[in-house]
Amino acid sequence: MDADDQPEVECWLSDMDGVLVHEGRALPGAADFLQRLVDRERRFLVLTNNSMFTPRDLRARLAASGLHVPEECIWTSALATAEFLAQQLPGGSAYVVGESGLTTAVHEAGYTMTTTSPDYVVLGETRTYSFTAITTAIRLIEGGARFISTNPDPTGPSSEGPLPATGAVAALITRATRREPYVVGKPNPMMFRSAMNRIEAHSETTAMVGDRMDTDVVAGIEAGLRTTLVLTGSTRREDVESYPYRPTQICESIADVVHLV
Repeated sequence: MDADDQPEVECWLSDMDGVLVHEGRALPGAADFLQRLVDRERRFLVLTNNSMFTPRDLRARLAASGLHVPEECIWTSALATAEFLAQQLPGGSAYVVGESGLTTAVHEAGYTMTTTSPDYVVLGETRTYSFTAITTAIRLIEGGARFISTNPDPTGPSSEGPLPATGAVAALITRATRREPYVVGKPNPMMFRSAMNRIEAHSETTAMVGDRMDTDVVAGIEAGLRTTLVLTGSTRREDVESYPYRPTQICESIADVVHLV
């Protein structure tokens, strides 16, 4: 099918960091893109692999940068993980390592938090990984708990430099238990599929915008979406050639996507 023959895009998924914001500041064109979605009455979600914050927290953080996104238009790996758990084992129990974004989501999904024979150990993002909590997670997994991780990111940014993130801590737990986690967040296309279910979107009429080839674009392709790579995050134009897949299109920034909405 030629690009001109494709159905009109009705729904949009957009990554947050590197696409709309960078280090707490709105990127040029981000406010115009969000306003265009509202003006055109397009259903949309802003996505993040970070599981630390609730949608309410993220709404406030975006507002501080001048971007106005309703809570219900924010989809996190914590929400996707909680939805996955509720579908797999309704009313189950979990030992959760993470911040309020994850614990709130899992609790609201109907789960009980426990250290006594939980059904799952759920690992998410936190700035203060506790050796005691990691040890507890290892022992519970060895005792039979299933191992779930919100995202595979090995490091996260900070003003002082990179911090160990969920993927690095998951690797530690895997080395100790010989159990690999099931990772719900990007690049698992389930993250996008759950987001699309949230806004009743269909893959053939949904587009996504991201800044990473190895998470945003590959997950978008595997979910059957049209993909736009922007170059305001971690990927340079020359990096694209090293991947065995390509986005539908490449734009310099989100400002160049506004007219496509």
